[in-house]
Amino acid sequence: MLLTGEYAYKIKKPLKLPFLDFSSLEQRKHFCDEELRLNRRLAPDLYLAVVPIGGTPESPRIGSEPAIEYAVKMRQFPSDARLDRRLGSGGVDAAMLRAFADRLARFHSSLRVLEPRDARKAAVAAMADNFSTLEEHVPRADLDAVRTWVERAAPAVVAAIRHRAASGRYRECHGDLHLENMLVHDGEIVAYDALEFDPTLREIDVASEIAFLTMDLGAHGRSDLAFVFLNRYLEASGDYDSLEVLRFYLVYRALVRAKVRAIKAAQNAAESGRDALEPYLTAARGVVAPRTPVLVITHGLSCSGKTHLTDQLLGPLNAVRARSDLERKRLHGLAEDARTGSPVEGGIYDVSAGRRAYARLAEIAGAALRNGFDALVDATFLRRADRDEFAELASAARARFAILDCHAPESELRRRLAAREGARRDASEAGIEVLEQQLVRNEPLGADERRRTVRVATDRELDASVVAERLGRL
Repeated sequence: MLLTGEYAYKIKKPLKLPFLDFSSLEQRKHFCDEELRLNRRLAPDLYLAVVPIGGTPESPRIGSEPAIEYAVKMRQFPSDARLDRRLGSGGVDAAMLRAFADRLARFHSSLRVLEPRDARKAAVAAMADNFSTLEEHVPRADLDAVRTWVERAAPAVVAAIRHRAASGRYRECHGDLHLENMLVHDGEIVAYDALEFDPTLREIDVASEIAFLTMDLGAHGRSDLAFVFLNRYLEASGDYDSLEVLRFYLVYRALVRAKVRAIKAAQNAAESGRDALEPYLTAARGVVAPRTPVLVITHGLSCSGKTHLTDQLLGPLNAVRARSDLERKRLHGLAEDARTGSPVEGGIYDVSAGRRAYARLAEIAGAALRNGFDALVDATFLRRADRDEFAELASAARARFAILDCHAPESELRRRLAAREGARRDASEAGIEVLEQQLVRNEPLGADERRRTVRVATDRELDASVVAERLGRL
């Protein structure tokens, strides 16, 4: 890498390894072109051109021909812009990760669907390679719990992988989406250094891509931000089917990073090699550790603060959220911010549409619980029958069940509704007429329900960690 202050010139070493071939000038030029093509998709401001380097090895001249070498010309950025370093200094927040999740979801949806291949074989072989390599660096017993979980989960995971491959979930992704390959640029999170040398490593399930960043945030001690990112990606993409394979990919990506760090430590004869890979081994063991999931549903009138509160709870709870307002519109093929002008109990808000929306929420919550994730369902749940249905869902999944009861004075609800209607940015289209109807038809929580309810006054300052702690005590 040549650094000039304004630009960086990335030159490939003339290597030939089992997984890459940069041995000829022609090959290096090809992979420089690939690096530019792949990275301009997500970081067009950073990746500028492929340039020849002429002259002689003793006196090279950038931009001169005939070329004795090629380089990828990039804008130089400060080393402390890298996300793993910004994270440690508090330079990454939830809003930035939500915005990146939105962009990543749009990016994935824009990519060409790849023809189904033997994704199952590739995934299983890659996982096996992780284990065999790591056993050269750590005691086998350190991997036993993870290996046992992988073997037990394999049949269901293999079937899900095949289904997703056939359903068009394999795309030409970034391929190496961890914190060291991301940075803060002009106030936004940008992914760079995509995998250019092996297409099989980037032609992957999009679930594997999102698992990489989710896992790495957790391994760096920020599981709160991991679930903020994960939830926004799922809400933006609607790919809740990924929950069927997500734990597998979280383990796989943790072992990949552990393997890479173990190999680097061995090459450098680093005494602290075990310390470098331990966060990833810990992350893998955490994913497979037995636990009892919890299903939390909200209860409250329109504008009672349900979504605002659950936004704050995503980090403390480490839960997967499903929002009725989003899923209702998705079921009708509508964008999150689309305005339908539907009347009360008409259009996308008629009884049939409501039933379909709650059925979809149950599908998402069921998938989360079935795969070991806590679930948080954001809907009004004003009908006792709907609440009972989700309580039964939790029982069938052997999960705990809790209700988050959000309330505020009626005058405050009316004020919020008027303000929301004026802004017209929220996914919900509920107005004053809807509130009037809800006030009449709301079925209050029963005595048995209140025993597993946390009641939250949303017209006061909220401490999400306290609410999460109270939910945990139920």
